[in-house]
Amino acid sequence: MFKKRSLAAPYLVWMVAFIAVPLVIVVYFAFTDKTGAFTLENIMSLGMYTTVFVRSILLAIVATVVCLVLAFPLSYMLSRMHTSTQSMMTMLVMLPMWMNFLLRTYAWMSLLENNGLINRFLGVFGIGPFQMINTSGAVVLGMVYNYLPYMILPLYTIMVKIDSSVIEAAQDLGANMFSVLFRVLIPLSMDGITTGITMVFVPSISTFIISRMLGGGSNLLIGDLIELQFLGNSYNYNLGSAMSLVLMVIVLMCMSFTTADTEEMEAMV
Repeated sequence: MFKKRSLAAPYLVWMVAFIAVPLVIVVYFAFTDKTGAFTLENIMSLGMYTTVFVRSILLAIVATVVCLVLAFPLSYMLSRMHTSTQSMMTMLVMLPMWMNFLLRTYAWMSLLENNGLINRFLGVFGIGPFQMINTSGAVVLGMVYNYLPYMILPLYTIMVKIDSSVIEAAQDLGANMFSVLFRVLIPLSMDGITTGITMVFVPSISTFIISRMLGGGSNLLIGDLIELQFLGNSYNYNLGSAMSLVLMVIVLMCMSFTTADTEEMEAMV
């Protein structure tokens, strides 16, 4: 027993050094002022940024839903392909992730700007130009493009384990396409759905690069505000820590709702 515990020691040290200690530091600065005195002013002042918090949550939810709607059929088709084809298609899904995150976002800037490739192409037909850059839609598009693989891979991993005979049995018993989807595929894929939602929603709500590059100054998200407090002109690490703490609570609450819905779905099945 002692030998098994000693093997886990490096992981415990890692968790304490890079999870517990930073979290304690964030909590400390969130509830203190610049002199180190206890205060709730940092938390109370977050009410001024309610609009930014709401916008961040809404855009993250929209991006997560779009990723789920796109990834579910793609993952199912991928899981039904031949084994050799699955390997190739999985590599294609992961291929954009091999490129630097900033370069991928810069590419969308050149596509969406007023003189970008999309507006130039539409101009050939006398359409546009349209204002696509510096909009909420551009931010959601950037989130979906960058985080879609994080939704596809968990769903594919779960769906590839679903035996085709289960689907065929449901169809033989008279289940139509929608019944198979909502009473067979979705319940059996709930673990992958939950994982995918977590892996997309968390980086979406806390991103700041995508919102800065594709959303402009009029589409600030929580991540942008936190970065401004630590690296911007308004340097205030106490307020930034309070924002980070509230963001973490929001994420935990959203994840708890997702877990509860998953358990309810599994209980119904």
